[in-house]
Amino acid sequence: MIEKIAQLKAEIESLSPNDINEVEQLRIKYLSKKGEVSLLFNDFRSVPLEQKKEVGKSLNELKNFATEKINALRANLESAETLDPTLDLTRTATPIPLGSRHPLSIVREEIISIFSRLGFTVAEGPEIEDDWHVFSSLNFAADHPARDMQDTFFINRTPDVLLRTHTSSVQSRVMEHTTPPIRIICPGRVYRNEAISARAHCFFHQVEALYVDKNVSFADLRQTLLYFAREMFGSDTRIRLRPSYFPFTEPSAEMDISCNLCGGKGCSFCKHTGWVEILGCGMVDPNVLEACGIDSKVYSGFALGMGIERITNLKYQVKDLRMFSENDKRFLEMFQSAH
Repeated sequence: MIEKIAQLKAEIESLSPNDINEVEQLRIKYLSKKGEVSLLFNDFRSVPLEQKKEVGKSLNELKNFATEKINALRANLESAETLDPTLDLTRTATPIPLGSRHPLSIVREEIISIFSRLGFTVAEGPEIEDDWHVFSSLNFAADHPARDMQDTFFINRTPDVLLRTHTSSVQSRVMEHTTPPIRIICPGRVYRNEAISARAHCFFHQVEALYVDKNVSFADLRQTLLYFAREMFGSDTRIRLRPSYFPFTEPSAEMDISCNLCGGKGCSFCKHTGWVEILGCGMVDPNVLEACGIDSKVYSGFALGMGIERITNLKYQVKDLRMFSENDKRFLEMFQSAH
């Protein structure tokens, strides 16, 4: 009898039900009137008189143990069912300060989102590039000033390997291996050999867009720019295009938006002109299309590019470019509720 009690106790101790229903079945199996523990009490009548004290004590201990075990299993499963599955039980109870996304990341994603609604997809490329993709394929003359060491970081003084100075290199890579239509947006970090100040840095971030297809016109470019400006800065935003020059576009233009601080009336931010420059753009030069293997007699396209820091400055009035890369917590905490 003592041996049966020990075996049943070991069996109950090893129980591991998966849900409340299994717990109830185990209760019936062991503790009901016809359960295994109850049957041992029935067998107690046949135990010799001299063993009754020891066996009776063991039986009572077994019944109490089985009852406590079943109740504990039920309680554990009930608490697990009501527990939030997203709750991290390993996390410290000490309050942890919330982080925030970097303002450049916030604006970058907003720009990508706006252009994605126009059918543009993201394309990326290497930051360490060659001369062909950064300059030659984009119609830069051999003596163009941008090739000079003062503007470009060359790798190990090798003239053919350099840190990209603009994300237009991604456009040339895509055009080389893609048959139009092409509709891409190219965000990324770029590098230029400039003195670091409140208005300039040796590295910054750009977003460029490219659209190549049959019958693409300057009107398509203007409507794209107007849509972007109003989505980014508000529905009352106005734009104007001023003639400019870029080696890879012809005709070329710079785009201004009506100052979002004074509404175009004139303030210190816009130097009392009512306008703020935000990007450069133009129709893709036929030489660029041909260099990348695209027939310029069949296809045309437009390209545009802007600095993410510039757009972030306009949205959040950040006056010092160095703040974007200094990782000052006080500055970053200002953007906790931005997105």
